[in-house]
Amino acid sequence: MILQYIRWDVNPEIFRIGSFAVRWYGLFFALAFLFGYVIVGKMFKKEGVPENLLDKLTLYMALGTIIGARLGHVCFYEPSYFCHHPGEILKIWHGGLASHGAAIGILLALWIFAKETKRHFLWILDRIVVVVALSGFFIRMGNLMNSEIYGIPTHLPWGFIFVRNGETVPKHPTQIYEALSYLAIFVALYWIYLKRQGKVLEGYLFSLFLILTFTARFFIEFIKENQEPFESKLPLDMGQLLSIPFVLTGIILLWVILRKRKKELAGS
Repeated sequence: MILQYIRWDVNPEIFRIGSFAVRWYGLFFALAFLFGYVIVGKMFKKEGVPENLLDKLTLYMALGTIIGARLGHVCFYEPSYFCHHPGEILKIWHGGLASHGAAIGILLALWIFAKETKRHFLWILDRIVVVVALSGFFIRMGNLMNSEIYGIPTHLPWGFIFVRNGETVPKHPTQIYEALSYLAIFVALYWIYLKRQGKVLEGYLFSLFLILTFTARFFIEFIKENQEPFESKLPLDMGQLLSIPFVLTGIILLWVILRKRKKELAGS
């Protein structure tokens, strides 16, 4: 029998005791920080960075991610609603986290961390983006378990019917597309880091991360259902418009880095 579609009816809750529930999304979110902590810890140990900085960095990352993701959703996707219901902003358990907002929040948190610890900003970013890519994989898998952020109808045999959302036709499982993209980016960045023994040009991994991650996001958005109503004169949604500046920043930064390196080699 040829597979026609996948019927997706997974309970987003792992278990519930009274009013307390443990959800798959929360588990994957925790795993993202756990694996990130372990991998960055290995990087710091390899490069002789004091261990006490890791715990401080983890705290900054957690706050930057959660606050940035929430405010990103509030400001980019539903500003009118939250202006009239400001009390809902703090209720993140109701859903509503934006990856672009998380990116901005992380950048700001790491900039503050760099200033306080007197570390070079780009040096920190080059190491953090490796685990941020892996975190993207876990977060999108959490979205899959929540039956959210999926795509438009498809006739492909791996289309998912998200039963819990009342869907009756197969849709692109764009959560999986994004998750696999981010996992591949993590593998590529970590491989480069390990191959060069951590001695990469400052900003190199960060620029590659911006280009690869937000290019993938840009193209996957074409087959993703609009999550929130958004009017634009361009045939692009909010996720794509927000991705463009990140991609351009990555391209410009990479060009500057390689140009500077070329001049250094020519002068040596």
